[in-house]
Amino acid sequence: MKSKRYKVRTTIHSIIALISLLAAIPFAAAQNKKLQAVTFYQDVLPILQEHCQVCHRAGGIAPMAFETYEQTRFYADAIRIAAQRRAMPPWFAEEGIGKFSNDPSLNDAKIATLAEWALTKAPEGNSRDAPAGPKWAERWTIPEPDLSVVMTEGVEIPAEGEVDYTYEIVPTHFTEGRWVQASEILPGRPEHVHHAVVYVRPPDTAWLRHAPAGKPFTAAMLNTEEDRHDAMRTDSDILLVYAPGSTPDNWPRGMAKYVPAGSDLVFQMHYTTNGKAATDVSRIGLIFAKEPVEKRVLTLQLTNDHFVIPPGAPDYRVEARGTLPHDALLMSFFPHMHLRGKRFEYNIVRPDKSIEPLLRVNYHFHWQMSYRLAQAMPLKAGTELQAVAWFDNSKANPHNPDPATAVRWGEQTSDEMMVGFFDVAVKKEFDKWRFFERGKGTKK
Repeated sequence: MKSKRYKVRTTIHSIIALISLLAAIPFAAAQNKKLQAVTFYQDVLPILQEHCQVCHRAGGIAPMAFETYEQTRFYADAIRIAAQRRAMPPWFAEEGIGKFSNDPSLNDAKIATLAEWALTKAPEGNSRDAPAGPKWAERWTIPEPDLSVVMTEGVEIPAEGEVDYTYEIVPTHFTEGRWVQASEILPGRPEHVHHAVVYVRPPDTAWLRHAPAGKPFTAAMLNTEEDRHDAMRTDSDILLVYAPGSTPDNWPRGMAKYVPAGSDLVFQMHYTTNGKAATDVSRIGLIFAKEPVEKRVLTLQLTNDHFVIPPGAPDYRVEARGTLPHDALLMSFFPHMHLRGKRFEYNIVRPDKSIEPLLRVNYHFHWQMSYRLAQAMPLKAGTELQAVAWFDNSKANPHNPDPATAVRWGEQTSDEMMVGFFDVAVKKEFDKWRFFERGKGTKK
């Protein structure tokens, strides 16, 4: 019979052995992780599919594709550096103000994965580990459109000089009103398109009624001074705004934009030259709502076109304010400036004049992003919204065309703009006119 002392000693040894085993588990797991190298197919490709391929794919706007190992491995170190600097994927909203559904930013774990892959000489791994990739419909980032509305005639873009805003009116031939759930503008020549706006022109509006349909024209080509002046000023609903980096529209279920029966779509195109002549044929893809619509989405704007930025001013402030005449759900933002744009912000001005920040952006002219709220924000009638823009007209701005000149509002990139687009969801029966009829209720 064994002694009690032996049993105690055996028990103590067992406990020590168990503690040692448990202590070794994290170390063994860490060692095992080191043995399992980060590979392209298993670890890197899922990150690229989720965060990068919307641009870095065949037909995308990026100059290189990251869809295959052969395409990607050459850029492994560049990807690591861009991710660690948080330069890619691009996102310019100030952290801590608002939450946005289209934020493509990488978290620390994904940045570490990309870095480890590059630093271990970009191993390929087993192609059987590759996840199923997204299915892109040509160049579209939205699903395959129900309808693609194409400019009827191409626009000839010269090799040099400035190009006036170019318009083209394209009939929809809709025999009934259509609710547009999602839309995307695809420039034919994205390297030449500074921005584009597609307007909805209902059959009962007088806007551009003396302009030719189905062929490009500028305001200067119209016959009367009134027509030339009115070309740039309209209260027509905006279907979509495009600039390099902007996000297509894709509204939640029950929300959509409306195109009345018999409407035309008016493409307003701003082209820039780059030393090579080209012909642009742009288009807009439309996906129609498949379920009943409860809210109509309107694109509104806070604009200040009466400013003068002094020569050399490094941080010039321009402000615009507006008050909502009816209740609305705030959905998204799209700030627009030109080459001297530095920062842009949207705020609510409370009755006590204090400020509630909604979005603050370090503006990037060559990557003009839209910012979709993760949760729509209810705003009561009477809410005052403020947009504030800062411009850098100094020599320190590497994009500044001429720091020695005073800068005013104008169409060309050498001029400036201050436009704070924002989207709201309102009563289904509201068009822009009805929304701004204060206190008159709803007209059927």
